[in-house]
Amino acid sequence: MSSPHTPSPHMLSQPSLHRPDGASPLSPRLPPPLSRATVITTLRAAGCVFAEDEAELLISTAHTADGLAAMVERRVLGLPLEHVVGWAEFHGLRVTVDPGVFVPRRRTEFLVGQAIGLGRRTAARTGRPTVVVDLCCGSGAVGAALAAALDRVELYAADIEPAAVRCARRNVTAAGGEVYEGDLFEALPTGLRGRIDVLVANVPYVPTHEVGLLPPEAREHEPRVALDGGADGLDVLRRVTAAAPQWLAPGGHLLVETSERQAPQAVETFTRNGLLPRVATSDELYATVIIGTRPAPGEDEATACPPPHAP
Repeated sequence: MSSPHTPSPHMLSQPSLHRPDGASPLSPRLPPPLSRATVITTLRAAGCVFAEDEAELLISTAHTADGLAAMVERRVLGLPLEHVVGWAEFHGLRVTVDPGVFVPRRRTEFLVGQAIGLGRRTAARTGRPTVVVDLCCGSGAVGAALAAALDRVELYAADIEPAAVRCARRNVTAAGGEVYEGDLFEALPTGLRGRIDVLVANVPYVPTHEVGLLPPEAREHEPRVALDGGADGLDVLRRVTAAAPQWLAPGGHLLVETSERQAPQAVETFTRNGLLPRVATSDELYATVIIGTRPAPGEDEATACPPPHAP
């Protein structure tokens, strides 16, 4: 699920630390004082591709010289930059990201953009707050971004990972939402059944046999449950899609990120479960999103899931 991020304007993300020979980076002894040049040299020696940009970020984030030394040490040891500084930039927000929590990817901003368009259309149609659920929420970045972009929203988020839930509560609660711990829909209040307007599910979709090929920052420092999607990468997607029609409001939408090669199978799964599917892609972000709509009475495919306006 991970891919290189550009260093600007978005925060650097994985993979940005590697050694050309494939060896694990060793922790250097940082000579005092920790000047900008020293930090850059240390990061570059460890294999950081964007050493200058990372140095600026670490220096601006650290409060003390000792704190900076500790941050450089953790980065050189291979921790994701977001885990080192404690936050990620996502869809214009600074989102808290704790160690051990899945780092939001820039490509997922495309999913957010699609959801914003659908949420605004729903609000215009219903005249009430849009009910949004961020399933497999991780840090809660997607839900927080939707709450920031939509005028009136009733926001809920859920994840099976306790560390993710603790982190998401810091981001989602600040946005006026609620966060629950549990396995997919089992975590949600039963009163949401049949009420959800926009259901975003950033499910894991890396096939099990490919997890070992991910950058070390992902496979060693992010929870496997957030990466491993089963034999073909679609196990969790199938579970979400099978249950979603019971939770969506008539005319409600399910949005799931996947890979381009998995899209045909995902579309078949949406159709088999009674959702009207549409595939949205972004060449710029290398993103593929499957959007499935629960038809409202009297709606056909053209009216149920038209392309959303750009947010």
